[in-house]
Amino acid sequence: MADSRQGSPNPSSPGAGVPVSRLPERGRVLCHGYIESVTYVPADQSPAFTAILSDAEVPHPGAKPVDGKGGRLRVVWLGRRKVPGIDAGTEVRVEGMLTQSHGLPTIFNPRYEILSRQEHE
Repeated sequence: MADSRQGSPNPSSPGAGVPVSRLPERGRVLCHGYIESVTYVPADQSPAFTAILSDAEVPHPGAKPVDGKGGRLRVVWLGRRKVPGIDAGTEVRVEGMLTQSHGLPTIFNPRYEILSRQEHE
């Protein structure tokens, strides 16, 4: 997703997307959140890279969201084993068709923009 504005986008600005907790049931959506976790599939399975987005910032990889509030969104890139830049703690904006899959709102093959990355010590 290209953004013509200079500098770091403000997630609360118009066009930044809705928080994960305010997503509708279905339809085309633009939302922002933090990568809570990623899942890698074994080499003997079909390639798919899955990440869970939440509203709350994750203090460090593997930790649960800070405030425990908000929704969760699964994003799945089919045919890929890794998506560069998508790691726990990364703030992203995603766009795509929202559906329900296995009890979680899910977007398959979303467009995405990395807004900020967590520094690792």
